[in-house]
Amino acid sequence: MAHEDVEDVLRVLAICYREGSTLDALDLERIMSFDMDWLSPEEAEQSVQALIAAGWLTGQEDELSPTVPLEGVTSPLGWFPRPSRLVKPCKPEKRQESLNITPDTEARSTPLPETSARPQAQKPARPTQADSNDPRARLTPRLTKFIARQSQLPIEEVERRAQRKAKALTYASHWACLALVAREQGLVMDDITAALSVY
Repeated sequence: MAHEDVEDVLRVLAICYREGSTLDALDLERIMSFDMDWLSPEEAEQSVQALIAAGWLTGQEDELSPTVPLEGVTSPLGWFPRPSRLVKPCKPEKRQESLNITPDTEARSTPLPETSARPQAQKPARPTQADSNDPRARLTPRLTKFIARQSQLPIEEVERRAQRKAKALTYASHWACLALVAREQGLVMDDITAALSVY
């Protein structure tokens, strides 16, 4: 097994888990495919299942966490993993044999943010201070009720899904996450986009 095989998996996991919390399998697939554009959605699904089977990830499908320490794992600027190393990953037990990195090897790498051992504060479900300047933020209660009624989901479930998207996307506003939930539920978006674009 090549050193690069292990390094690709470690770097991918370090980037996916930079927040330090557990991730849903679907969130991992989204990060690998849509966010980072490393894999197609189908390959990302295969990759997550292969990483679980190989022993890189552990836990329930909605609370996966890495089985290896990721502190100090760095990625050079513009780095891109080889898809085959994610779809058919090596076993993590071999990590110690394959990893003999000297500090000079990664001298030009950009370190990833340190993950904190302390649990992170939950992001607020309601519009934040930044959202308060956005007039569309005032629509969020009505938009939540509309999506719940049209999709026949409880309001709490709509909020939970929007919070999950906000956590995954980091910089998305609450109303944008609600619009994504509506799109995910297959709702006709004309009324929603019209309401959000009048300002």
